[in-house]
Amino acid sequence: MSSLLPDDINIRVEPLYLDQESVPDKNRFVFSYTVTITNAGNFPAQLMSRHWIITNGETLDTQEVVGDGVIGQQPHIMPGESYTYTSGTVSESPVTTMHGSYLMVDESGEEFDVVIEPFVLAAPNRLH
Repeated sequence: MSSLLPDDINIRVEPLYLDQESVPDKNRFVFSYTVTITNAGNFPAQLMSRHWIITNGETLDTQEVVGDGVIGQQPHIMPGESYTYTSGTVSESPVTTMHGSYLMVDESGEEFDVVIEPFVLAAPNRLH
């Protein structure tokens, strides 16, 4: 029986403001974010689903996004390996925060959640 722990899965997020797709005068701010998921444990893991909470930096309204896998995939991540993908979001605010979790499953079928710590999506010169 494996003993993969949530701490064995490391998440790194690199946000990017997409200036050419954004229209600030119409409150349209487009961001991409590249996520790298690294399995630092000794057993394989599979990402089954995602749960994002996206918070508008001005109104503090939240939007939840729940779905299977990421970008249409449910990747298997072997020990010592990483999986990287890029996705995006559109916001009405120049500053937005995101956080959430991935539901993972280990080789014995045990499910566990991996926390995605909050990160900021900010248009240039908009964060004080």
